[in-house]
Amino acid sequence: MLKLKGVKSTFLSLGAVFGIFALLIHFQSQWQDKLTIVNYLVYPLLAVTTLFATQFNRSRVAILCILWLLYLLSINNTVSWSNWLEANSEWLILCGANLFLLLAIIKDRALFSIHGISRVIFILACGAATYTWLNVSQDIEGVLPETSFWQKIQPYIAVIVPLCVIGSVLLWRSLSRNSLTLTALLITFLVWSFSQLDMLTLPWSLIVLVMSSVYLFAVSTDSYYLAYRDDLTSLPTRRALNQLALSLGRKYTVAMLDIDHFKKFNDTYGHDIGDQVLKLVAAKMKSVRGGGKIYRYGGEEFTVVFPRKTAAQAIPELDTLRANIANYDMVIRNPKRADKSARKAKKSNDYKTVNVTVSIGVAQRQPKQKFEHALKNADLALYRAKKKGRNNVSE
Repeated sequence: MLKLKGVKSTFLSLGAVFGIFALLIHFQSQWQDKLTIVNYLVYPLLAVTTLFATQFNRSRVAILCILWLLYLLSINNTVSWSNWLEANSEWLILCGANLFLLLAIIKDRALFSIHGISRVIFILACGAATYTWLNVSQDIEGVLPETSFWQKIQPYIAVIVPLCVIGSVLLWRSLSRNSLTLTALLITFLVWSFSQLDMLTLPWSLIVLVMSSVYLFAVSTDSYYLAYRDDLTSLPTRRALNQLALSLGRKYTVAMLDIDHFKKFNDTYGHDIGDQVLKLVAAKMKSVRGGGKIYRYGGEEFTVVFPRKTAAQAIPELDTLRANIANYDMVIRNPKRADKSARKAKKSNDYKTVNVTVSIGVAQRQPKQKFEHALKNADLALYRAKKKGRNNVSE
């Protein structure tokens, strides 16, 4: 069953952005006298967002900002192509939609590199492909079957049908992947389409101001997760743990958790299976109760912090976690078989069930003790847990 990872972020973002637009429409009298300020503010905000996105290798967001900047300059100033854009509104709306789809398909690369040149080529190809499609669609009436259905749909084939297809693809990509960049592209497509079709009647400078703020938020959030989240387990990293330490009070308990015999497991089954074990342990740890905050400390070590809890309160929760991990049957594929007869064995022999265990050391923060000392005491308790035979919780 395919898991849609981006459902929550997609609908929350859509609701937030269109909620902002609804408020702007409802309270027009509150901002109309400030529109001149907005017209001047939107350009530096686009520039800042472009630089910020480039700094964090979010080239797709940077390209979006550049495209918005070119569009604003085209409609607010007399440039050589302004009249052509005004006379070719169908090309404009469809080309914009195709560009958003292109940005949803390509990957983020360094903007000022050979990839930047390829992006320019792709953008120009989008414009040419859109122009070709609109010319071809004018002659499509003679190809369609002469039925009432096709006669009704014929006026929409050139622009509306492609927009629906592009919108469906962007929606699917945003729902299937937990990516704020893809969600921002979906929102941009909807805002662009509604505005070009006069379904969203707000000044373009105000619309772009809102969208550039959305891009800035997306890049900032992605950058935060890049810095403070572990890619493999999706848990907060040691850097996030150090940030938490600054906000802890005088009463808390720290636990260090280590996967038993992990190196031997890695050597036997390979690093891919080792990664699956790390993901499994991380997933199990997310269910810990008692207010425990989970972090990946490094390698096969994890840290659990219980703010405002004593060791006596934390140990039962940690022992439940230890038991849940130990009792979980993990099905893995056997190492590769070398001989021909082994390859003819039953498919059921390809898999085996294994269990992993963890050892946990617990330490409660003592008076006048810094977080580093409490963490060190938890590490010493972890060492004692391993000396006792592993798969236990020690204080």
